[in-house]
Parts: sequence; C-alpha cells; structure tokens
Amino acid sequence: MYDVNVEDAPARRVAALAHRGAYLEIGNAFEQASTMIGARDLWSQVGKMIGVYLDDPTAVPAADLRSWAGCELVDGVELPAGFECVELRDGPIARLRFQGPYAGINKGYDYLYREWLPNSGRDPGDAPVYELYLNTPFEAAPADLLTDICLPLRA
Repeated sequence: MYDVNVEDAPARRVAALAHRGAYLEIGNAFEQASTMIGARDLWSQVGKMIGVYLDDPTAVPAADLRSWAGCELVDGVELPAGFECVELRDGPIARLRFQGPYAGINKGYDYLYREWLPNSGRDPGDAPVYELYLNTPFEAAPADLLTDICLPLRA
C-alpha cells in the first residue's frame, strides 16, 4: 500500500536530455545532465532532478521507450546550451511517494495504475507521468531514496 495524494501541481520548465531505451537505463542521461550542470556552475539555478516518461512500458518495447532526464529551471533562468526545454503543465496530479531503490519503483507504478487509479474515480490527463527526485544516490542509501511519482489527471 502507498499513500496517493491528489493535489495541484505548478507548471514546470525542465532542462532535459532525451533518453531512448529501457527506463531503468535513464541513469546515464541523468549523469550526463549533472555533469553538464556542474561544469557550467549552474546548480544554484536549477531545482529538483526530474524524469519525464512518455511511453507505457507495458505497451512499447523497451528499446523504443522515450523519456527525458534533467532538472527544473528556477523562474527567470534561461535554458542552458545543450539542453532541451520540456514544459510540464500545471493542474491536478496524483502524487505517490516511493521510498527505496530505483530498481523497485515499478511497485509504486503498479499500485498507482492498477489499484489506485481504477478506484479513484479520476482519469489520467493528456500529459506524461514524471518523477521528482527528492534526494539522490549521492545523498542517501538506496533504501532511503525518495521519489514522487506524479500522474497528471483530468481536471
């Protein structure tokens, strides 16, 4: 069981790098994004790391999955060279907080989509699911990693 909260999420601008392939392999894109941000001394101009996941991994072959790895841009900050801007709309989301290693995050998704959503009376919105990483493997042990899975909902 996981707690799922419905809340209004703000619009977000994400400085992102595209990733194609299995979602569990997106770490390479996050490492590249982190390296680029660090090399340009931009950590004070970005917020949380964010992963945006465009495809349903139960319906799309792993090699064809599309996603984005990056971090939120603070208001007023221009998009750094080498990144693409991914816009996340504001509006209602279902937020599930997952604690544990990234390799086990599918348990959170399974609960959100198979248990919570069908019983919630809500419909998914026309926007991709995204993950907000509240800490990183550099700050926390795998068992202590915190990730918010954010599923946009129809208003």
